[in-house]
Amino acid sequence: MKVLSLIPPMTQLNTPYPSTAYLTGFLRSRGVDAVQEDLALALVLSFFTPEGLAQVRAKAKSLPEEVRTASVNFFLDYFAEYQSTIASVIAFLQGRDSTLSHRINSREFLPEGPRFQSLEAYDDEETGDPLAWAFGALGSHDRARHLATLYLNDLSDVLRDAVDDRFEFVRYAESLASNQPTFTPLANALKEKPSLLDLCLQELSLASIRKHNPDLVLLSVPFPGAMYAALRIAQCIKKSDPKINIVLGGGYVNTELRELKDARIFDYVDFITLDSGERPLLALLEHLEGKRSADRLVRTFIRDEDRNVRYIAWPEPDVPFEEVGTATWDGLPLNSYLSLLDMLNPMHRLWSDGRWNKLTVAHGCYWKKCSFCDVSLDYISRYETASASLLVDRIEHIITETGQTGFHFVDEAAPPKILKALAEELIRRKVVISWWGNIRFEKTFTPKLAQLLARSGCIAMSGGLEVASDRLLALMKKGVSVDQVAQVTKGFSDAGILVHAYLMYGFPTQTVQETVDSLEYVKQLFENGCIQSGFFHRFTCTVHSPVGQNPEEYGIELQPLPEITFAKNDVGFIDPTGVDHDILGLGLKKAIYNYMHGLGFEVKADVWFADLGMRIPRTSIASDHIARALYS
Repeated sequence: MKVLSLIPPMTQLNTPYPSTAYLTGFLRSRGVDAVQEDLALALVLSFFTPEGLAQVRAKAKSLPEEVRTASVNFFLDYFAEYQSTIASVIAFLQGRDSTLSHRINSREFLPEGPRFQSLEAYDDEETGDPLAWAFGALGSHDRARHLATLYLNDLSDVLRDAVDDRFEFVRYAESLASNQPTFTPLANALKEKPSLLDLCLQELSLASIRKHNPDLVLLSVPFPGAMYAALRIAQCIKKSDPKINIVLGGGYVNTELRELKDARIFDYVDFITLDSGERPLLALLEHLEGKRSADRLVRTFIRDEDRNVRYIAWPEPDVPFEEVGTATWDGLPLNSYLSLLDMLNPMHRLWSDGRWNKLTVAHGCYWKKCSFCDVSLDYISRYETASASLLVDRIEHIITETGQTGFHFVDEAAPPKILKALAEELIRRKVVISWWGNIRFEKTFTPKLAQLLARSGCIAMSGGLEVASDRLLALMKKGVSVDQVAQVTKGFSDAGILVHAYLMYGFPTQTVQETVDSLEYVKQLFENGCIQSGFFHRFTCTVHSPVGQNPEEYGIELQPLPEITFAKNDVGFIDPTGVDHDILGLGLKKAIYNYMHGLGFEVKADVWFADLGMRIPRTSIASDHIARALYS
């Protein structure tokens, strides 16, 4: 039996989403004929050609003039320039034509649409070069990649405004799937006349089927923004060859479809699996080969003969983490991914810049206490590790296969004990890699350990500071304090490791004062060289988190949910503080954008909220609090 794993649009453009690589590697280790394709990248590249842009132009010209956006009008006005430059820009971003950077930097080569207006914020009166502060006299390659990224973002806006209003590079039709209580929005969208993007995706899907002739297709849906495209792929496969079985899985499915009741989704797919896919897939393969009854499927939804949804959870242990095999990128076009440079911040750029080999150090989270996290779900709750020796074996195998030594460890929170052992093994075996990952900023990460990790190739770390308030950190059960985070992150920075802080606002009972104080702490962490990057996320209460399951412990009341037959995740709540966190979020995001670019440190924390139409208190935090915490 041949298995084809597909990455549906949209995930990311600089590197493959790792789920198909994990599953393909595992299946091959069990003797299964398994292959994979990235249709997300293929879809984007099919439009970023002279021929593809011609199709976009035809759609744009058919729009009434009164509904054309500035992006569409600019594209039409400068179409000849776009068509003549697109192939060169794609080759440059794929690393195949580095010398083009000189022409791009001339600012005469590319048409500069509305997205280039962002450069005006960096106008340098002395040099006349808006990017001089970021790249100086040198750095011409990165400067050109930033300009080329703005150019692609302009084209992305045109695709959205002229071809399909649901399109984005990372969130394609996300609203149709995210937290939708019923399948109806997706069902209606799938019945609509296909857009130009849909038609192209259908062609790519069928070409993949003709190429591989699979018996089973796996659709991995990591985010809500990949669900619509996944079902469009399934729709055309079923129409082309109904005998092909289709399985749906992935992070979005594991999180939001756990209480699925709407049978209409099975018009498109045959099976839906939950949590780690290895054991459910082995059981399913045995079922399709006639070796196992449907009653012995593992964590799998099916539609029964009465057209009702049935969940089958035959009790069978998961495949141990040490036995899942080594991920493989065989079959994916590693030389075709686009190395983009959206943000000029040196840490923030890692998410879109470079082709990183994705690897998991341990399954699940060793801490699994954070009250905002989905700690009840398998990907968090089931914690398993592998030996450092086995991890380095996997690393060496991946380097041999891909020829690339950059690794992103994608754990929820990589354990310090495992990272220490891994670093020592990398150094002992003289395996040279560059790596980064996600951790808890716990005191185990001493300056000495940070130095060891740096010697092993660690270049960056991200971790959750969340709301920089000791009261709220305790309520969240983070197990850290603001001062401790400052000390840990400073240790990493002093070791030459870049640090990104995940930040949160709107947590239950968070006051305006705590929001202002949190921003003051964040500013001081930047000023004192503890962190180089950060991002504020709006807190969302989910049904799988401790807050969602025990709201009374957090001083809130959950709002009633509608009848749910499809996706269930977010749940609204009533916070007695009555704070308008959405408004405050505007000030927080503006402030941290400036901090990441080395600006605005002289501005008082409360000033960032001054134009929001609400009374904002001054910070109660001493201006040298973090400095004293570091050197006390």
